[in-house]
Amino acid sequence: MAASMFSTKGRYALRAMADLAMHSGWVSLGDVSKRQGISRKYLEQVIAVMHKVGFVESQRGKGGGYRLTRKPEDYTLGEIMRAAEGSSLAPVACLDCLTGDICPRIQSCPTVMIYRDLGKVTSQYLDSKTLRDVTLSSGFTKLTKEQLEEKEEKEEREEQEEKAAKQRAKSKKKHTASK
Repeated sequence: MAASMFSTKGRYALRAMADLAMHSGWVSLGDVSKRQGISRKYLEQVIAVMHKVGFVESQRGKGGGYRLTRKPEDYTLGEIMRAAEGSSLAPVACLDCLTGDICPRIQSCPTVMIYRDLGKVTSQYLDSKTLRDVTLSSGFTKLTKEQLEEKEEKEEREEQEEKAAKQRAKSKKKHTASK
C-alpha cells in the first residue's frame, strides 16, 4: 500500500469543498456524502473544521445545508489543506514546526533538505491552485439529483446482480460437491 503525504481528513476536505463549489446554494451533507462516497459521520467532522475556520456557513432546517462563504476562486487548496491537516503541510513529522516535534537529528540528517524542499514545492503548488481550478479539471462533474438517483439505482442493481451471481455459483458448487 502506498503511503500518503496527506491524511484522509485533508483529502476529504478538498473533495467536500470542491463539491460545495460545484453546487450553488445550500447543499445537504447527505448529498455531498453520496456524491463523494464519504461516510456522513466522517464528513460531519471534516465540515465542522471548515465551518470553524469560516470557509463554509450552515443553515438548519428544510432547504438548509452548507455553502461556501467565498467564491471558489478565492480559496487556495493550500489553505484548505492546512485547515484540515492542522499543520504546515510538511511531508515528514520532523519538519512540522507547528507541533514543536523537531527531530533531534535535524542538524545532521542527510535527507532533511530533500524533505524541506519537497514541503516548499508542495505548499507553493497548493497555494497556486484554487477550488475553481479543481471544479474545472477533467473528471469532476456536477450531478443533478436525478443523475445521482440514477447512479445510486444502477449501483444497487449491480450489487444485487453480483450477490445473485455469487449465490448461483455457491449453489452450483454445493450441487457439484454433493454428486
